[in-house]
Amino acid sequence: MNFEGQKLLVIRNDKLGDFMLIFPALAMLKKSAPKLQLIALVPAYTAPIAQNCPYLDGVILDPGKQASKQAKRDLLARIKDHHFDYAINFFSNAYNALLVWRAKIPHRLAPATKWVQIFYTHRLTQRRSRSLKPEFEYNLDLVRFFLKQRGVLTIEPQAPFWVLNPDVLTRQREKLAQELGLSAKPWVFLHAGSGGSAPTLTLEQYAHLANTLLEHFTIDLILSAGPTEGALAHQLVKMITKPVVVYESRQGLLDFAHSLACARLLICGSTGPLHLGAAFNVPTLAFYPSHATSSALRWQPTNTAHLSFSSPVTPANDLSGLKIPLSQVLEFVQGVLTPTAP
Repeated sequence: MNFEGQKLLVIRNDKLGDFMLIFPALAMLKKSAPKLQLIALVPAYTAPIAQNCPYLDGVILDPGKQASKQAKRDLLARIKDHHFDYAINFFSNAYNALLVWRAKIPHRLAPATKWVQIFYTHRLTQRRSRSLKPEFEYNLDLVRFFLKQRGVLTIEPQAPFWVLNPDVLTRQREKLAQELGLSAKPWVFLHAGSGGSAPTLTLEQYAHLANTLLEHFTIDLILSAGPTEGALAHQLVKMITKPVVVYESRQGLLDFAHSLACARLLICGSTGPLHLGAAFNVPTLAFYPSHATSSALRWQPTNTAHLSFSSPVTPANDLSGLKIPLSQVLEFVQGVLTPTAP
């Protein structure tokens, strides 16, 4: 089956990190079924990333379940106008299930979860709540199931899942170097904000880690911050003993993504920027809370060089009790910063 002239609606309309974790699944779909048109339903926040995703042929903006009745009617009409043959709901809730059902998409696939599964024509039992594998693997399993049903040979994708044009990367490097006064030393990004998602390290923990790295390595340390996280980054600057720079994202999510792609190493918690950087196969050092649904396994990034640590179990599910094994960190960072032979 070659899917000539057919369309598939992809739904992952929640947070940035969740959307980035369907990139491997989208890569599998596009490599295995190149003639199948892939169109994603996403919120306005992640739209700039979706519009530049190398595997998508189009994007539909989701006004959200809190939108007006008219906005919801308009969305349904737009979906119907596409005459989709298939839908894969990587994120399944009542809103999304009813949407594809009302749009009368003939083939509707989603994880078999809760009562909303009655609105799908095809379901795959995954039990994601057990968190027995990475989120991106659950997404890949859905695509494998879909392709097998259609009798299509599955082509397994490999990282990196997002490759920028070399000219784009060069221009971004030049812009950052000029704006932030960066040198030719390796650029290490540290993103202390959490965006309200999973708990992350305290500023004291990040400062101790930053000071240790600056003592051992010749690097430019860049404290990255989202649009509302600048004050946090500047507070962290005061706790670091050597000069560092603050990079505040003020030119949109796509520009921020391009900046992360310039990093030699990205350090952060379990948040959107982690998965954004990992899509470019930037090495990552990440910190996770202990709860199973927030675990390092469940939210493992898609890159090939990754080191993570999880906090001990605490009633607050925070990371204040995490003792970072610095010797392990230093060994990992040394490997990341050491140039490899061509």
